[in-house]
Amino acid sequence: QVQLVESGGGLVQAGGSLRLSCAASGRTFSSYVMGWFRQAPGKEREFVAAVRWSVGSTYYADSVKGRFTISRDNAKNTVYLQMNSLKPEDTAVYYCAAGSAIGVVGAYMTRTEKYDYWGQGTQVTVSS
Repeated sequence: QVQLVESGGGLVQAGGSLRLSCAASGRTFSSYVMGWFRQAPGKEREFVAAVRWSVGSTYYADSVKGRFTISRDNAKNTVYLQMNSLKPEDTAVYYCAAGSAIGVVGAYMTRTEKYDYWGQGTQVTVSS
């Protein structure tokens, strides 16, 4: 049974940093793309960042490029999202997701329906 468990969310002041973790279990993820999405109240879930587990190539939404960094630790089967220079508009529930690398390519990387597994989410609140 695949499980994705997020942790590391919390309350931080604008300009601060947080590191989210996503512990993955239940299968081998070497042929998967791991993504981070977020959803603010009243808004649709949006793509934040993704990493191809096998080669480590990374992708970012324009809104977080240069501030967020996604990475993975093969030994720990864990994906991280380092978030720096946080802004109030980054406030949202952040979700970890996994999708087969065959389907999660190009423009499809930002599409929630291309991801097969989701975590329960972790709240990030940035105060001004």
